[in-house]
Amino acid sequence: MTTKPKARKFRIRRTTGPQTPHVPGTPEQTRGADMAAQQAQQAPQPQQAAAPAQGQVSSAREMAASQSIEDIRKEGLTGRQLRMARRMAQKHGLAPTSDFDAVRLLRAKGIDPFQRHNILELVAGDGGQGGGGAGGGTPPPTAAHPPSDPRVQLPQTVPAGQQTLPSTQLSPADRRAEEIMQIQRDIAKRRRRKLLLLLTRLTAFVFLPTLVAGYYYYAVATPMYTTKSEFLILTADGSGGGAGGRLSGLLPSQFATGQDAIATQSYLESKDAMLRLDRDLGFREHFSQDWIDPIQRLAPDASTEKAYKLYNKYVVLGYDPTEGVIRMELSTADPELSARFSQQLIDYAEQNVDELSSEKRSDAVKTAVESLEQAKAERRSAQQTLVELQEGSILDPEGEVANIRQLIGNVELQLQEKQLALNTQLNNPRPNTARVEALRSEIEVLERELAKQKARLTEATEGHDLLAAQSAAIQMAQADLATADMVLQAALETKRQSEIEANKQVRYLTVSVKPIPSQDPSYPRSFENTVLAFLIFAGIYLMISLTVSILREQVSS
Repeated sequence: MTTKPKARKFRIRRTTGPQTPHVPGTPEQTRGADMAAQQAQQAPQPQQAAAPAQGQVSSAREMAASQSIEDIRKEGLTGRQLRMARRMAQKHGLAPTSDFDAVRLLRAKGIDPFQRHNILELVAGDGGQGGGGAGGGTPPPTAAHPPSDPRVQLPQTVPAGQQTLPSTQLSPADRRAEEIMQIQRDIAKRRRRKLLLLLTRLTAFVFLPTLVAGYYYYAVATPMYTTKSEFLILTADGSGGGAGGRLSGLLPSQFATGQDAIATQSYLESKDAMLRLDRDLGFREHFSQDWIDPIQRLAPDASTEKAYKLYNKYVVLGYDPTEGVIRMELSTADPELSARFSQQLIDYAEQNVDELSSEKRSDAVKTAVESLEQAKAERRSAQQTLVELQEGSILDPEGEVANIRQLIGNVELQLQEKQLALNTQLNNPRPNTARVEALRSEIEVLERELAKQKARLTEATEGHDLLAAQSAAIQMAQADLATADMVLQAALETKRQSEIEANKQVRYLTVSVKPIPSQDPSYPRSFENTVLAFLIFAGIYLMISLTVSILREQVSS
C-alpha cells in the first residue's frame, strides 16, 4: 500500500508544470490565486491525460494545444483571472479541462477573457434582473417573452435534459489529490508515532535516570566537608659548615627533592598509611556510621580492599613538579575529623621523610666509616709490630751501631798510633826493649778489641740477631707505622667530608598550608553532578542509537 502512493507522487512531480508566480493584489486575489494554483496542479493536463502509444505520433492540433497551455502558464495569470476565464468559457458553452485550457479555448474562438467589456457582460444579466426588480429594469425572460440577447445569461433555468449534475465518481485529479492527502496524513501519523517513541526512549534512558541522580544528589547524599593542606620537602645547604656541617639555610630545591616528594606522595596513598590512620583515629569506624547515605557508607564487615578503595576516593593527593608542593584534599562527614585526619597524614609524611633522609645519610657515611676502621686496624698492627721489635732487641739499635762504629774508629786510631810508635822504636839502632815489648803488647790488645767490636757488628750473638738486621726491621716497622698514620688521616678526612655531604642530604617537611576545618560542605556538587549525569546518559544513549542504526543499515543493505 505504501509503494503505490509513492509511485503516484513521483508521477505527479514529473508531470507538474511551472508554478504560477505570485502577483501582489488584494487578499481576495491572493486567496483566489492560491486556489487556482492548487486546481491547476490537481487538474489533469491535456498533453499528459493519455500518453501516446508507442509508435504513434501526436497530431499537430494536440501539440499546438500543449504549447499554448505552456505559454499561458508562463504568463503568470492570477487566480481571479483564471476563475473569470472558466466562467466565461462556461457562458459560451465550452468544456475546458482546466482554467488554462479555458483561456486557450476562449482565445481560439477569438474572445479575450480579460477585456473589460467581456467582464461586464458576465454580470449584465444579473444587473438587469436586479434593476428590474428594484428600479423597473428589463423583466426576466419567460416563455412568453423570450430574451432579446441570444447569449446565455446566468442564472437561468436549464432544461432537465441539458442539466449537468456533478458526477458521483471522482475525477482523476480529485482522486490523485485525495491519495496525496492520505499519504501526507500517513506520513504525519508516522512522524508523530516516531516522535512519541523517541520521547519515550529519551524519558526511559535519559530523563528518568537523570531525575533519579538529581534526587540523590539533592535529597539523599550525605554532605562531605573537605580540608585542604599543602606541604613541601626542603633540603639543607651545608656548604658553609664546619666539622658537623653547619646549616646555613634551607632552600626549596624542588628538583633535588622531587624523588622524595614522589615517594612521600606514594606512601600517603598506600594501604599502609590507611591502616595506620585506621588504627590511630578510626577511619573505617567513621565511614561505617548509620547516618551516612548507603552509597557512601562503608559496611562494618567490609574488607580491607573496599576500605582502601574508599580511602583513595576521599584522600586526593597531587604533586606539582614546578613548585615542589604536595597538595592534599581529605573529605569526611565531620569537618573537625577531616582536619584531624589531614594533620595525622602530614605527621606520617614527616616521619617517612626523616626515614628516607636517615637512610641516605647512613649510606653516604657507611663506606667512609668502614675505611676509617680498617685504617685504624692497620695502624694498630704496624705499631704492635714496632713495639715487639723494640722489646726483642736493644732499645736503640741504630744508636748502638753508631757507638760501636765510633768505638772501632777510636781503637783503630790508637792502634795506628801504637804501630807508629813501635816502628819509631824499631828504627833506632839501639831500641828500648821494654818500650818495644810494651808497644807490641798494646798493639795486640788494640787488635783484639778491634776484632771484638767488628764481630759485634757482623756476627749474631746468642738469642739476638745482628744489630744491622734489627735496625733494618725496626726501620721497616717505623715506615709501616708512618704509612698507617697517613692512611688513617686520609680516612678521617674522608669520613668528615662524607658527614658534610650527608648533612647536605637531610630533608625537612614544611607545611605551607595548615589543615583548617571547613564550615560549608564541599560535596556533593548537586547541580554540576546532575548536569554531568545528564550528559553521560545522553552520550550513552546517542552512542547506542548510532550503533543500532548503523547495524540495521548494514543488515538491510
